[in-house]
Amino acid sequence: MKRCMVSAMMLGLLLSQAVQTREKEMEQTRSALPAGIAKSDFGKTKEGAPVELYTLTNAKGMKAKIMTYGAIVTELIVPDGAGKLGDVILGFDNLGQYFGDHPYFGAIVGRVGNRIAKGRFALHGATYTLAANNGPNHLHGGLKGFDKKIWQAEPMESADGPALKLTYLSKDGEEGYPGNLTSTVIYTVTGRNELKIDTSATTDKATPVNLTNHAYFNLEGPGSGDVLGHEVTMAAERYTPVDDTLIPTGEIAGVKGTPMDFTKPATIGSRIAQVKGGYDHNYVISMEGAKTPVFAVRVREPRSRRIMEVLTTQPGVQFYTGNFLDGSLKGIGGAYKKHYGFCLETQHFPDSVNQPKFPTTILEPGKTYHHTTIYRFSAE
Repeated sequence: MKRCMVSAMMLGLLLSQAVQTREKEMEQTRSALPAGIAKSDFGKTKEGAPVELYTLTNAKGMKAKIMTYGAIVTELIVPDGAGKLGDVILGFDNLGQYFGDHPYFGAIVGRVGNRIAKGRFALHGATYTLAANNGPNHLHGGLKGFDKKIWQAEPMESADGPALKLTYLSKDGEEGYPGNLTSTVIYTVTGRNELKIDTSATTDKATPVNLTNHAYFNLEGPGSGDVLGHEVTMAAERYTPVDDTLIPTGEIAGVKGTPMDFTKPATIGSRIAQVKGGYDHNYVISMEGAKTPVFAVRVREPRSRRIMEVLTTQPGVQFYTGNFLDGSLKGIGGAYKKHYGFCLETQHFPDSVNQPKFPTTILEPGKTYHHTTIYRFSAE
């Protein structure tokens, strides 16, 4: 009997020590995260793969929540004119909704963001056929693009602020694209209340690449109504007109004297009725040979007094005004109706792989694709 009691005591002691060791390991893991970064579980994919959610916070209280599924920014918390913190992007509060049919909320889209005409392109003597998942055209990487993949996460410390490095290997032939492409996205919340996005990629075979973040913004908040009162200014005197399927015609046209002109401040709603279907167009940014991010767009929301500036090294930005939102999706702010959010997707031009006059999207082996975009927030 005594021997059994001793054995039971020993077993209890060992179990207690094991629990303490596990708790200590978990605490060490938590404390190992760089300052300003928190990590939590966000659920699992339908296949059972775990999804992690990281929160990056600066000293001013700005926060970006980013998950490993789709490298999606789920929330972006910034102050308004009264100093009150609030979310400024559309999204969902649970993982399951991101598995459904939604318009790329907050995601990294690729391998090629935007449209490729008829889902076909020729490269180095070979013709490639992609999924036609947007009418007759290919859109945002296909049926299961980068927005539906699990990215590998690495929290980082940087001179600019807390950062998260996300990496994804797209294998040769995935969604019809050639080459093994390794893509890296680094999100940083800086001390200047910026969300900085550094994107890079390498390949072992020539392939088109055009990665971008597809956040839908509403500077008053995702439950506040439409964005037609937001005031927009762009450093873009030209844009690329499109056909009825939103493929560029090849022309690079001036905006002056048209409802496309945002070289001077104008609200989104002031001329949107003159644009068939609403804004969903690529604007040509005035780069002037710059290799560091240049000013592209400024958006001001009069009621919250929030201001967002977009700086980028990309030659174009897709301005989209949530034309296809119809109220069927319900997220953090309730039902998302038409024009309840807008996108500013920094990019190379749509269908560049089939448009020789556009800046090329072809990445060759031995070269590195890289660009930087900054979303800078302030308030009046």
